[in-house]
Amino acid sequence: MRGPQTSGPGGAAGDPPGSGHPPRGRVTLVGGGPGAVDLLTLRAWRALQNADVVVADRLGAVGVLDDLPATTDVVHVGKAPGHHPVPQDEINRIVVARALAGAHVVRLKGGDPFLFGRGGEEMLACREAGIEVEVVPGVTSAVSVPGLAGIPVTHRGTAHGVHIASGHGGLDAAAIAVARENTATLVVLMGVSSLSTIVQQALRAGTDPATPVAIVENGSTPAQRVTRTRLDEAADVATRAGVAAPAVIVIGGVAADGLLGGARDGRLAGAGV
Repeated sequence: MRGPQTSGPGGAAGDPPGSGHPPRGRVTLVGGGPGAVDLLTLRAWRALQNADVVVADRLGAVGVLDDLPATTDVVHVGKAPGHHPVPQDEINRIVVARALAGAHVVRLKGGDPFLFGRGGEEMLACREAGIEVEVVPGVTSAVSVPGLAGIPVTHRGTAHGVHIASGHGGLDAAAIAVARENTATLVVLMGVSSLSTIVQQALRAGTDPATPVAIVENGSTPAQRVTRTRLDEAADVATRAGVAAPAVIVIGGVAADGLLGGARDGRLAGAGV
């Protein structure tokens, strides 16, 4: 069964048919990386090939789904910004129900399961149901996407550390402090819709308006695009360029054009703006 599910023979999405009580299955939380299938780890690939059921997100290495055995049941639960057709509680229920029915369930998530991926919530739901859970780490977009665009999140003499923040609704106090001090790189995930707020927060806190900003859209895919600007112009530049999610926002000296030599580092992979 490959495609979005809302109901089935056993009830809501993901319920197994029948009323038997097969041996309890197991769950593998797999990080699918930023999008390119060849950035999946070998362990992730093996788990997917041995899965009975794959519960898949919208982002990450979803292209791998086309290479699964024909017998694999794929359940799509992907979320888009502002549109969550399958809420998290229901995703947890699907994963648990299929495992309790005896299946090896792979929960395929974009990036890494434990970096803003709600993998912890899914692990807790499984453990509360007495289900064995394995975690397969994924290549996180917070580091890999800037790297693919020629942006090192740390660089000697420029940034001695990196702070990864969620951009939902703007920045918290810790992220704002990192932007203001400008000794570490601030990487913001899921922040495109809040970019104007993020800029205003950072500027009000005293961040240098000329702080370099790079926005990398669709990292690791053929549609990758890099938009470079300065902090005080970032929201306007992004709007004019039509920047859209998924994108990783990098704030700090490492986002400066030409840091690693050459005219546009972003053109190492994908187009530059």
